[in-house]
Amino acid sequence: MQRQVQNAVDAGDGDVVARSLRERITASPGNIEDRIALAEHYRKQGITELAIEHYRLAAEREPGNTRLTLLLAQTLDEQGQTSEAAKLLAGFLDRNPDFDADLAGWLGIFHDKLGEWHAGESAHRAAFSRNPSNAAYRNNLGYNLLMQGRRVEAIQELRKSLEIHPRMEVARNNLALALMQEAGPKQKSEALEHWQSVSTPATAHSNAAASLIEQGRLEEARKELETALEHQRDYTPALKNLALLSAMDGRPAAVPPVKTSGVRRWMKKAWVAFAGIEQKPAGRVALATRE
Repeated sequence: MQRQVQNAVDAGDGDVVARSLRERITASPGNIEDRIALAEHYRKQGITELAIEHYRLAAEREPGNTRLTLLLAQTLDEQGQTSEAAKLLAGFLDRNPDFDADLAGWLGIFHDKLGEWHAGESAHRAAFSRNPSNAAYRNNLGYNLLMQGRRVEAIQELRKSLEIHPRMEVARNNLALALMQEAGPKQKSEALEHWQSVSTPATAHSNAAASLIEQGRLEEARKELETALEHQRDYTPALKNLALLSAMDGRPAAVPPVKTSGVRRWMKKAWVAFAGIEQKPAGRVALATRE
């Protein structure tokens, strides 16, 4: 009995879901949905080689199936075969002029991953030409243009993305990055506003510092890191950026001291908590001086 159980596991029969789907495929080889379900099951299990094999078998039966083609391309990319995934989608789009926008969008992403920025730009533009109201397509184009060094165009596309979807964090982060490149005080202030709208002040100033370090603006970067650590002294990304900056400019990576006003505020809060005193709502403060 032990030997039979082990042999069953070795043959894959220990996977009840896979065994059931294989039996259904054997009974009805033309049922593409069962084949896709089996491939997706293997994909979730991390057995991507088998998933790719079954996606390919299904694609041979239905070469014009958009969803199947995209699933195969995504699985190839997960397996590190991004170039083959891009070729698969490019060939499908060539054969199907009335293509789905998502396929063009993913083709753009694959080209971007490969560093093929011009090909990626064409694919992203094709995607939002099919669906101009999709914020993700605009964001992806903006990122692509930013990677090409076309900052002004990138900012325009990222702003359009946020007009469509104001809460899209990735577009807001990308816009902040674009604004930080060769940024003056106004652009830097706006970038910090975008970052703080989706993260903490410490994160925002640390992100700004990282961008400034990449641009070689080391003195400005140090000031941003000092501000980040004033907000949160144990913020790990800021501490790492400070260590990197110290290695570059030779200055010590000392954490800035706590400001006296900050200590006083902390002591006041501690005393209020200890004494059990109830503070007045902040909205009632200084009403007499309001203009």
